[in-house]
Amino acid sequence: MNQLMNHSPHSTIKRAPKRASYDIQKVTQLVNEVKLGHLGFISDNRPVIIPITLWAVDQHLYFHVANKSRLQKMLEQGNEICVSVAQTDEWVMAKSAYHHSANYRSAVLFCTGTRVINDVDFDHAFKEIINNIEPDRWEKVRAPSKQERKGTALMKLTINEGSFKARTGGATDEKEDMDLPVWSGVISACPFHK
Repeated sequence: MNQLMNHSPHSTIKRAPKRASYDIQKVTQLVNEVKLGHLGFISDNRPVIIPITLWAVDQHLYFHVANKSRLQKMLEQGNEICVSVAQTDEWVMAKSAYHHSANYRSAVLFCTGTRVINDVDFDHAFKEIINNIEPDRWEKVRAPSKQERKGTALMKLTINEGSFKARTGGATDEKEDMDLPVWSGVISACPFHK
């Protein structure tokens, strides 16, 4: 059975709600496939967004920063951050400029976090991301040294609420545009897969 994320009016999808999901498994799968998130927070009364390597273990998200960073301090003070993860797989080409779109998966999450101090938990989290990139690599590399552990703040995020949204399929061309002499369909958004 799929576990659902909490969602309030703050995180409920309002535009195209049929594309929405609150399934935590869809979020963690997206995070572990993309491995790049954008963390949003307020610093000195100004919005800040930082791109960062992000991964999921069970139903928590992890990232690491230098020890004593502002993001670490902010989370340790109990502040909430916003995490965004998105992947665009295909461009949707329509017969009208208006109906061009993209096929995508995305998540917007509101999280609080703590620093991972325990060495066993620290190693387990890093083992997950390293082995996700290349199976069994953790067993071949040197484990983090005492100094490296001291200099790294591994942060564990709890998802307080959030949403997942995805689009698939082709163009939604208007009936009156169907005879226009222009191709419509789906092309890869990745330049390496032309």
